[in-house]
Amino acid sequence: MMKKSEMKRIENAASRQVTFSKRRNGLLKKAYELSVLCDAQVALFFFSPSGKLYEYSSSSVMGNTIERYAITSDKAEETGRITKEENIQHSENKSASLHKKIGLLEETKRRLSGESLGSCSKDELEKIEQEIKRSLATVKARKNKLIQEKINQLKLQEKNLTNENAELIKTREMVKNLKLSNPPKVEPAAAMEGAETPMFHL
Repeated sequence: MMKKSEMKRIENAASRQVTFSKRRNGLLKKAYELSVLCDAQVALFFFSPSGKLYEYSSSSVMGNTIERYAITSDKAEETGRITKEENIQHSENKSASLHKKIGLLEETKRRLSGESLGSCSKDELEKIEQEIKRSLATVKARKNKLIQEKINQLKLQEKNLTNENAELIKTREMVKNLKLSNPPKVEPAAAMEGAETPMFHL
């Protein structure tokens, strides 16, 4: 298995020149194959360490390919710039909209709390009144729901306790009946043990 060479500058000048020649020919061959096999417009140029120019172009004039690259690059740069500006503008609009909504919510909160009512018109006060009524109705409904849930929970606890008590009573009665049906037996010796010994007088 061939050891992979480390990608760094070749220090030996002769070895560096040999490697450049091999890689140069391989690179030019790959560019040619790409243009022929895939019908791609390819332009390739590079300079050797000594400054000699090497180039390949799939078209007869490399300048045409380079010109096409410049036009396409400028369009891509312009499109990217416009897209970035549009994103910035969108973010600014969204931020402004959120800021406005927050301001309206804070103002509504103050008014519902009874603050900043001096500048309100009759229609605005009626609207605030309706909002308060709806809020109270929502609070009342929520309160009734919580109370009903608590009642249901207590009823369930009561039912469980009643069932547990019934089981305890049933168990106690079973133990009592078992004792009555099977009374403990007293042994004769044990019975005589506690009897008084008769006394004889001479």
